[in-house]
Amino acid sequence: MGRTYFVEEAIGQYLSNLSTKVQPYVTGLLIGQCSVQKDYIIRAVRTPPKEEQKEDVNPSKLASIDEEWITTHASQVSRMLPGGLLILGVFIITSPELSKDSQNALRKLIFSVEKSLTKRRLWKPAEEEVSDRAALQICSATKKVVCRTYDVQDPKSSAKPADWKYQSGLSASWLALDCTVNVNIHIPLLATSPNHELEKNIKNGLNRWAKQIEDGVFLINGQVKDNDAELLEAQKKSRGDTQSSSRFSDVKVLTQLSQGSSHRSTATVQVCSGSINLKGAVKCRAYTHNNKPKVKEAIQALKRDIINTLSDRCEILFEDLIINEGPYKKDFEREYHVLPQRLFVPVAGSSVMLSDYRFGEEAIGEIQERFVEMLDQSVQAEDIHIAEEINTVGVCPVTDNVDDTQQKQLTKATLLLKLQQNMGVVIAAAVAVFASIFSFNYFSD
Repeated sequence: MGRTYFVEEAIGQYLSNLSTKVQPYVTGLLIGQCSVQKDYIIRAVRTPPKEEQKEDVNPSKLASIDEEWITTHASQVSRMLPGGLLILGVFIITSPELSKDSQNALRKLIFSVEKSLTKRRLWKPAEEEVSDRAALQICSATKKVVCRTYDVQDPKSSAKPADWKYQSGLSASWLALDCTVNVNIHIPLLATSPNHELEKNIKNGLNRWAKQIEDGVFLINGQVKDNDAELLEAQKKSRGDTQSSSRFSDVKVLTQLSQGSSHRSTATVQVCSGSINLKGAVKCRAYTHNNKPKVKEAIQALKRDIINTLSDRCEILFEDLIINEGPYKKDFEREYHVLPQRLFVPVAGSSVMLSDYRFGEEAIGEIQERFVEMLDQSVQAEDIHIAEEINTVGVCPVTDNVDDTQQKQLTKATLLLKLQQNMGVVIAAAVAVFASIFSFNYFSD
């Protein structure tokens, strides 16, 4: 028996509007939440058009679909999703003459998007986690909807039929979990490591921190809840049986400071050429459906938001630095940079808010343009909620006992890693903070 997707009713009108546009095909992403029992789609977002199209591209054939452009869009959109929301599939709206080739195109896109998103994650899916992704095909002439799924964990997966059911107010009363997490990460850069292993060193440091988050204790409204308990029932018992109090949870995260006496540890002395220090606090949020959600589902969603928001901010900050500051400069001095703040924007007819990041000098109009481009959503300035204060990051140069050649190599290595499109876990040097100053020190011994 195939999966059933419960879909926000407004998406039907959105897809219908797209199908009336005069073009051979339209592609886009499906955003929502999956669970063992049900899957929910709360947003559909069309792929933004490219400013420049190659002359040899024939838009009347599905072979002209720009796979790289669509996966890049998926990566950008994934940054804007709070915990609990994922890209659950891909849709395509085609003219009748292209319908025959649609499923092959959808299958290829689903696996490409999933591969791109998986490479950026610092967490691994649970064994029992749903790995099916939706492939939605719509004929622009007949409006016929065909939904199938593919198992992205199986490269040889074949299409399975799935139900596509519209529902009004699907996410109007979803549950939210909110927390602020303090971060203090020290990542050594080994002197013996080749320059191209800088990424590996930093990724290892972030992975160790992510493991601490995974193993942490999460207090929901000050209490530890049983993983298999229903979140709504746990809320009612602790805060009273009221609608308002049961829709929002304040969460505290406790991480282990050191291993217990039963764990054997070994000290290792390593020669390092420098290190990266990451300190501050991050604002995190996750949402879960209201169909008897388990505590473990909600906590898992929040854990992933904590991990994602840290790596995403690092990626955004250093993309900006490299684009605006250009290549290595010999007179490298201490610099201070404004960190990206996290902000939230509501979804019409939903209790869910989408996320984005803003630099201090960035105008509200630029944020509004980004939501239109990435999520095809108009946003009013008064609806943009800045979750964090503006803070700065201090970048300290390598000290004098590192020769000019080595310093230049380190800087060039950083730029090279950006070209490899792996910045999400490369320079874990800064995150936006909430009510604290966040410092980044890059120094040598």
